[in-house]
Amino acid sequence: MPLISSLSGRIVYNSRGSKSIEIDVITDSKFLGRACAPSGASVGSHEVPSFVDNNPELTLQRFEINRAKFIGVDASDSKAINQILREIDNSKNYSGIGGSVAYGLSIASAASASLSMEVPLFAMLKHHGPYRFPYPLGNILGGGSHAGPGTPDIQEVLVCPIGSKTISEALETNFKVHKDVRMLLEKKDKNFTYGRGDEGAWAPNVNNDEAVSIVAQAVENAGMRLGKDIALGIDFASSSLWDPERKIYDYSRQGLVRSTEEQINFVQDLIKNYHLIYAEDPVNEDDFESMASLTKRNKNCFITGDDMLVTSSERVNEALKYGACNAAILKVNQAGTLHDALDFANTCAENNIGIITSHRSGESIDAHISHIAIATASKMIKTGVVGGERVSKLNELLRLSEYDLIKGMIDLSFT
Repeated sequence: MPLISSLSGRIVYNSRGSKSIEIDVITDSKFLGRACAPSGASVGSHEVPSFVDNNPELTLQRFEINRAKFIGVDASDSKAINQILREIDNSKNYSGIGGSVAYGLSIASAASASLSMEVPLFAMLKHHGPYRFPYPLGNILGGGSHAGPGTPDIQEVLVCPIGSKTISEALETNFKVHKDVRMLLEKKDKNFTYGRGDEGAWAPNVNNDEAVSIVAQAVENAGMRLGKDIALGIDFASSSLWDPERKIYDYSRQGLVRSTEEQINFVQDLIKNYHLIYAEDPVNEDDFESMASLTKRNKNCFITGDDMLVTSSERVNEALKYGACNAAILKVNQAGTLHDALDFANTCAENNIGIITSHRSGESIDAHISHIAIATASKMIKTGVVGGERVSKLNELLRLSEYDLIKGMIDLSFT
């Protein structure tokens, strides 16, 4: 049994240069597990806050005051870790100790335990297979909260290499499309600066329609078939566009607004015209009825809740009442702890909701989510394409391909 012998924490910085909390957990006096909490730029209003009173230093102080309570605890028991955190902080959303501490402590404990038990993290989290790779969902071109003025309102245009048979082939495919999009942007705009957003996606001065069209053209230029070799996806991040007072979606960068009905039609046209396999947050986070309408009409597209579900079993159960969402983003830091996230994954699996494990725009070089994606039988893993904090997750998938336990890509068929 891997028992926690010591813990420590520190303030570090994420890929955006913002402060974060990193936690070290040592089991059996020698096995170090380390985890740095990520953070998002596009943040759902229902997700766990990273810091106590938005104060990283105060959050670290709260951890220091309470860390001795975890000494002697079985680090492999995520439920036990979670229970102690709940005893320390009786708030619903870890606002008393900070989501960054809840995340870092729970992930670092599991990482340390896996070393002590001499098993890979994915196998410790899920004791029985089959273990399969998720498809890497690559952010190729974007804007919104991840990039500056002049870029699209749509946050991400993504590619999924559905024709690939191995993780290596899948990554090569995503890298190629990323490079080919750059060449198209060079031809379109002689002043293109090669600017990229938070997640490594190209951030050009184009409108929303042009953004999707350029990525589709790059797929064709690469000699691949759209919908056969590669499928497109879009993260609309619609809550960031939604104006609750005027009841409209404000595409301010393109200079237009859409009603709820117009937004649904816009999304529907993109799904149809580009054979989208993935549509994330196509409507605002509390519009379950519109989400249900899109889910019902698109049986072969992952209509995915991120801000709507915030890795919360409670929010999934609310969505199920409407028939909203056939897929869900899993971000551990939205839920708080690893235990909460795994509980969310189980709720999704029990209700035939596909899981997409995801990074955040503010990331570290940690690669734990690669293991979590495999352990939760995620359909896809959303990690970006380039940038050290993105490639770290992808390279971990390549390392994991050396395990005979992991067989290949999972089936993307819809249930």
